[in-house]
Amino acid sequence: MTGTAVPILMYHAVATAPNDATRALSVAPEAFAGQMALIDDLGLTPLTTAALADHWRHGRPLPARPVLITFDDGYEGVHRHALPVLAEHGFPATLFASTGWIRGPHDTGGGLDAMLDWAQVRELADGGVEIGGHSHSHPQLDQLDDDALAAELEHSTGLLTAELGSRPVSFAYPYGYSSRRVRRAVREAGYAQALAVGNALARRGQGPYALRRVTVRRSTGAAEFTRLLQGRSLARDFARDRALTKGYALVRRTRQVCRKAILARV
Repeated sequence: MTGTAVPILMYHAVATAPNDATRALSVAPEAFAGQMALIDDLGLTPLTTAALADHWRHGRPLPARPVLITFDDGYEGVHRHALPVLAEHGFPATLFASTGWIRGPHDTGGGLDAMLDWAQVRELADGGVEIGGHSHSHPQLDQLDDDALAAELEHSTGLLTAELGSRPVSFAYPYGYSSRRVRRAVREAGYAQALAVGNALARRGQGPYALRRVTVRRSTGAAEFTRLLQGRSLARDFARDRALTKGYALVRRTRQVCRKAILARV
């Protein structure tokens, strides 16, 4: 790594036997344990999302070789498999929870696999895991109108605050998609920083509401994981992902334009 570039690792499920919906973006428990051991062996310093943003916001020097460990959605394996490993190494992390997917009174039934319950989320928070927002129903936020976007953010933020006793300050965009309008809404909802995907290292110049992450998946081997941590060969490793993301984004914009044209004729 050079300068202030920081690898922000994006995990989803940590599971022995994930289902078809989560398999590609899940990580086997033994692989996760090995990856955390490598972070320790290399002398990297894990931070929460809030801590990284706070350092950059106030211009304070970062600790030696910083790295962020983040989890999206709220899969049960983060508590079962990841938390004990994080505790063993004394690593903080950040979980971005989709509140409608957490088992309990607010559950919409939309979770893709075995999900956390609120007691487990609280245990994660007590164990040094920052809990951030990830919307309520995990929609493509940039496809919502202003009222629906505000309601989605307000509802999920309110539930996290009520269930955990403190207001979340960090956010991750579902699917990694955002727009200037979405970023403004996230800021107005009270979040101080937000993470995208991008499969690139995070840099202060990206701004606090568009920090990039690198994806860790089931197929990520030790050599590739080391490259992620060092910021090497990211363009090669994620070239296909970026092409697919850009292509899908174009399809989504085209669909949106078509929908607006149809509505205008009605």
